[in-house]
This record gives sequence, structure tokens and C-alpha cells, in this order.
Amino acid sequence: MAWDTAATRQALLDAGARQFARHGFSGARMDGIGADAGVNKERVYQYFGNKRGLFDAVLADRLGDLLGAAGSPEPGSGSAGIGAYAGALFDRFAAHPELARLLAWENLELDDTADADARAARCAAQAGALAAASPAITRAAAPGLLLSIVTLCAGWWVFGRVAEMISPAASAADRRAEIVAQAEALAEAAEVLAGA
Repeated sequence: MAWDTAATRQALLDAGARQFARHGFSGARMDGIGADAGVNKERVYQYFGNKRGLFDAVLADRLGDLLGAAGSPEPGSGSAGIGAYAGALFDRFAAHPELARLLAWENLELDDTADADARAARCAAQAGALAAASPAITRAAAPGLLLSIVTLCAGWWVFGRVAEMISPAASAADRRAEIVAQAEALAEAAEVLAGA
């Protein structure tokens, strides 16, 4: 029987995402990832070279199109379109809460960014989409606005314990509505600052 290399590679990426999200880069174990994927840990080395190679591949696979997967605000849609984009990004994190954890672990444990060039290009494109949504938002201000939106959205999962202490009765739906309103307000503030 032939070995399905594509399926094995994907199983290892899926297992790596689960294990790295749960334990971080340092805490995840290659034998645990192999067992999670249902293969011998030597397959991990065969496909990805080493643990860092797998971690980088997982981040590229899972985070590569994180911002684009939420869509983009329509050109000229203004602050409401930017708020809708923030809501869609929140929904993306809700559907895949491991994404926020992977971002957090990458920042806590690595000295450099996985798949940096490709991810930077996607971030620049998404910042450009925010600027196009509201012509009053300058290209220089759009990356900061995008960073604020990503931080607001990912924070619900990265800082879950803090959220429970600050707002114990808030649901994910409540937080999503707050983020949409906050993103709209940030977009409006960016427009005002651009006009100043």
C-alpha cells in the first residue's frame, strides 16, 4: 500500500497546531505530535526536519491567511465596513481559537517571525484594504489601525482569565459587538486625525 504523503503531512500540521497551541513551542514534544497525528515521530523529522521546521510550517499553514480569511472591507465602506471586518476577524478567531494561542506562543518563544515575508505582504495588503475602505485613513495610519483590530480580536482568547476578572458576565457575542463598535470608533478617530 502506498503512503499518502499529502495526508500524512496534513495530519502532522493539524497535530502540530493542536500541540503547539496547547503547550507552546518549548512544551510540545515531537513524540506527542507524532502520536497525535497517528504516525511515528520520525515522520515529523522526515517531513519538517526539526521541531522549529514543523512550528514554522504550522504557523505558515494556520496564520498565513488569517487576516484575509476574514475578508476585507469594501472600498469606500467607511467605519461601518471596518467594524464589520473586525467582527469577521473575531469570528475567525472564534472558529479557530488555536490561532490566537499560536500567535501568542510565537511572540513569547521565538526571536523571529515564521514565514515573515509572506505574512508581512498579507498584512500590508490588508492594511491597504482598510485605507481603501475609508479614504480619510492614510496609508501610514492603516497598519496601526489593523494592529489594534487584531489585538482586540485575539485578546479575548489570549487573555481569557483577565477577561473573566474584568467582565465575568460577558459572552463571546457581547465581546464581538464591543469589538465591532470599538473598531468603528478607532476608524472614525483615525479619520479625524488624518484630517487634523
